[in-house]
Amino acid sequence: MIKLIATDIDGTILIPEGDFSESVKDCIKKVSECGIKVVLVTGRMNAAACLIAEDLGLTTPVISYQGGLVNDRGKYLYERYLTEEQAEKIIEWGKSENIHLNLYNDDILYSENDCYEVQRYSRNLHTRYVVKPFDEIKKDKINKLLAIDYDNPDRINKYEKELPNLFPELYIVKSTPYFLEFSNPEASKYCAVKFLQKYWGLKDDEILTIGDQNNDISLLKAGGIKIAMGNATEELKECADYITDTVYNDGFIAAVEEFCPQVKL
Repeated sequence: MIKLIATDIDGTILIPEGDFSESVKDCIKKVSECGIKVVLVTGRMNAAACLIAEDLGLTTPVISYQGGLVNDRGKYLYERYLTEEQAEKIIEWGKSENIHLNLYNDDILYSENDCYEVQRYSRNLHTRYVVKPFDEIKKDKINKLLAIDYDNPDRINKYEKELPNLFPELYIVKSTPYFLEFSNPEASKYCAVKFLQKYWGLKDDEILTIGDQNNDISLLKAGGIKIAMGNATEELKECADYITDTVYNDGFIAAVEEFCPQVKL
């Protein structure tokens, strides 16, 4: 019997650049009322992810920064950061490639320029940002760096394949066709879900994981029941036990109906 649903947000329960359907919000409420823990697992900032959890009425821990932070209502249960040296190496690479970087330190988003990339990013994700030269930022709790290229996603695909060889000490993952994320190797969705599994004493077959993008491959691998959305990447679908409907057709609800019969929808 499923006791934990670890779900991605964007493209899984949230329509891209849109909102939650009322049906999905109602489903999550009923799942929680049945005693199943629903945990949000996202690459978003902690502050933004916690606001979404609040909107959904969830009181469970929130996994943000691809797994770099597990926050239980203000108490950090799990934290994994980049070192300043690692961050500087990524920043230098970004300058050499002339690609925009978001830098996240202590749950604050920084951009060196008030440019199109950070403006579009913050608008779509309802996130505030600070414009400041990276060399003036105290890099003591670097959650991640994010490379963005809205105009040429093929470049993101190229970097996704090449950069693990250049930065073998980092966790590098494509989270959307336009985003490439750099973080601590233990800041993955897999690591964070496995932490909560041990924290709560759960078995593998009591965990359902669901997502839509390549950064959810590690999320699916953490579950006993692995579900890809109908709008998922082909790479993620290959890792799944089951492919549900798309986010536009409330595929999350279909997955709950299939694997959580105790929930009366």
